[in-house]
Amino acid sequence: MNDSLRITEIFYSLQGETSTVGLPTVFVRLTGCPLRCVYCDTEYAFYGGERMGMDSIMEQVHALNASHVTVTGGEPLAQPNCQLLLTRLCDEGFEVSLETSGALTTEAVDTRVAVILDLKTPASGEVGRNLYDNIARLKARDEVKFVICDRRDYEWAKLKIDEYGLRDRAGNILFSPSHGTLKPRELADWIVEDRLAVRLQVQLHKLLWDDQPGY
Repeated sequence: MNDSLRITEIFYSLQGETSTVGLPTVFVRLTGCPLRCVYCDTEYAFYGGERMGMDSIMEQVHALNASHVTVTGGEPLAQPNCQLLLTRLCDEGFEVSLETSGALTTEAVDTRVAVILDLKTPASGEVGRNLYDNIARLKARDEVKFVICDRRDYEWAKLKIDEYGLRDRAGNILFSPSHGTLKPRELADWIVEDRLAVRLQVQLHKLLWDDQPGY
């Protein structure tokens, strides 16, 4: 199957993050990731999975009957055929988003896809993997996410927003407290004190279903 992908899971749930939070969404979780962030909540997607052809993937997505589809991982761009899947989803009328670590190039991503670019902070353990060239490709509908573990991460993220002019490049800048590490209230207080023009997000799926796979 030349158009196949290794898939960890395909499931229907509510979007837990980004500007579409709360919307019914089909998630296509690809297997594999070259990063090892200290707070990773999808380690089960590092290995294994099932090899599936594109037609089989699309059949499952259509059967779940949602207009929004999020392609995630792992790191979905680690599989070259991810690009084929993104384009096929767009061609078939879905509103498509891609969740990517930012460590791999987004150059070939279909321009109809909303890219959620996760810039890795120092406390993630993977800050050196950020591919900053991706910032120049951001579109007005794309979003940049920072997972904040501590005050150092917060100050680092503020510097990157200014350094790369992210307010003028992305539709939203998202600050997410690392679940179980930084209290959401603490991050909220920092944002309010600084009058920082970012969107605080708490991960809805974790509040509802903790870290259960398939949600």
